[in-house]
Amino acid sequence: MPVSPRRATLATVAASAGVSVATVSKVLNGRSDVAPATRSLVESLLRQHEYVAPAPRRGEAAGIDTVEVQFDSDFNAYCTEIIQGVVEAGAEAGVGVVVSVRKKIDHAAEWARDLVAAGRRALIAVTCDQLTGRQLTALARVELPLVVIDPLNLPHARVTSIGSTNFAGGLAATQHLLSLGHRRIAYIGGPATAACNQARLHGYRAAMEAEGAPVLPGYTRTGHFRYQDGLEHGASVLALPEPPTAIFVGCDESALGVMEAARARGLRIPEDLSIVGFDDTQIARMASPPLTTVRQPLREMGGVALRTALRLAAGEKIDSHHVELATELVVRGSTADVTCSEHA
Repeated sequence: MPVSPRRATLATVAASAGVSVATVSKVLNGRSDVAPATRSLVESLLRQHEYVAPAPRRGEAAGIDTVEVQFDSDFNAYCTEIIQGVVEAGAEAGVGVVVSVRKKIDHAAEWARDLVAAGRRALIAVTCDQLTGRQLTALARVELPLVVIDPLNLPHARVTSIGSTNFAGGLAATQHLLSLGHRRIAYIGGPATAACNQARLHGYRAAMEAEGAPVLPGYTRTGHFRYQDGLEHGASVLALPEPPTAIFVGCDESALGVMEAARARGLRIPEDLSIVGFDDTQIARMASPPLTTVRQPLREMGGVALRTALRLAAGEKIDSHHVELATELVVRGSTADVTCSEHA
């Protein structure tokens, strides 16, 4: 974490308001025996000083320790796998896990104050955009450890993060399709600026270049890791004058959208079109046909994040601020040798 500025104390706020520390404490605790005008003044100064109460030492707070897992988007199969991993690791460690969705954080200090007031030992943020300096500072002020899972953008050098070998996964997915004889291979991914998407795309391009297979115009598309993006981009790619015989898709959910786009054009999978996804969530195994995909160890990533967060909360030193777990290609029924069909 970045070096934190000096934290405002109750005494600092009390001096600014011209009241006692006890009065400020009453306002913080919601006591009713404070004059309305005094309460309003103290609350205003608390915000002005961006006051946040210090995190309780381990064992000070009553009840079980808790770690909060925050997402910045609606839940999907990917989120479920992460949550399962965090919850299982939490149960082994004897800590509770609280799951929340925060799509927008307007006031960083209040956000951090709420986490501490709720007794959180640490925060795990999942697939979040770059955390702002104010948010990082607010967390640092209350000494609340932060671990980011699969960050969409590379976080600050001192922010601890857990990811996977996205480049190797993209390379393996594309090499698999090339080994089946495909040369017209497209890539449909997530946000163009997302680090994980860029790594998967670079892996795809590296495999194509090594094989001498050209990436034709219109063969790479970016959007979001959602079903609708796969449906729309899949339809666009398959409508090209020279459509691909195989598509590597940046996540399983989008891959199912591509499958539907192919079926809408009367294409058979894998006879007319081979598809590889990324993540290996439950929907990959439930797809028809079952989806060949790159397994991202999501549950393991959740478990590592939980254990790392607890180590940070205990003041322990960690070996690395960024850890990448290995990906693995899982071959199922959505890929096959390139055929001599009319489409190929």
